[in-house]
Amino acid sequence: MREGSDQLPATGVSPVSSLARPRAAVSDAPRVDLRHMPCAFANPIGWKARIGLIVLATDHTIEFEWRQLIDAAALSQGARDSVALYAARILNEPTITAETLTAMETRIADTADLLLPGMPFDVVAYGCTAASMLIGPERVRARVQQARPDAAVTDPLTAATRAFEALGVRRLAVLTPYAPSINAEMRTTLQEYGWEIPVMGSFCIDDDNLAARASARSLHDAVLELGRSPEVDGVFVSCTSIRLAEVVEPLEQALGKPVISSNLALGWDALRLAGVVAPLDGFGRLFRHPRDAGPAKRETAFRINDLFTL
Repeated sequence: MREGSDQLPATGVSPVSSLARPRAAVSDAPRVDLRHMPCAFANPIGWKARIGLIVLATDHTIEFEWRQLIDAAALSQGARDSVALYAARILNEPTITAETLTAMETRIADTADLLLPGMPFDVVAYGCTAASMLIGPERVRARVQQARPDAAVTDPLTAATRAFEALGVRRLAVLTPYAPSINAEMRTTLQEYGWEIPVMGSFCIDDDNLAARASARSLHDAVLELGRSPEVDGVFVSCTSIRLAEVVEPLEQALGKPVISSNLALGWDALRLAGVVAPLDGFGRLFRHPRDAGPAKRETAFRINDLFTL
């Protein structure tokens, strides 16, 4: 063997394994073997709210932003284990087209089924704005509830419209990373929901991996340019790959208007539906606005008495 080579000796025996000590004798049973030891059960993680999230396989951003949000929400309930997030990834293509987005519909139920199989959820959120628009929120909900019939369901488009309504926003500037054809569909859909869209802007990025890398400065500048229009009273930044949470507060202060992203709206609605409605600082005025809790979906009996023992 050549000096300095990483190859094994001709025998195929690793130099490390050849120096190993002989194994000691193995006994038939341990000297002490205690079984059915007393075990008390505490409340499970997520005893206040358990939220499931279906994440696009190509999404770099939503879990990163939601971890901060879920941690803040849990602390608002007095315990870090009070609100839990569990995610499963759905297969998708990185190229953002109508065809690749709608192709996810038949995979939604199977992906929802991967979330803690057999365990109940308060809410399951589907994490794609454009796909929710193209598939339709009703069909997304039906697909999720094939696997999770007892969970409330939300998606970024539904959540954003609820957020606009809560804040009294009627005239929107919309910023997206999408191609013009998807932008046109987004504008039409929002108008059909009752919102005016006099101002739009786009980065025109057709690769989800690149959309996730849009810089904070680029987002800041684009939102300010669109949001300064006197024709709008709020800004919506569409796409769960876009990372807005870190700049939402300074943007709202500069504009004097609400700024909402897909991720923030979806997180707000999921928490609301799960009954977690305490105000949260650092995520924009949406999270400081009073909100009603959604319908309770789990029996209180789910909270296991932590004194119960086998």
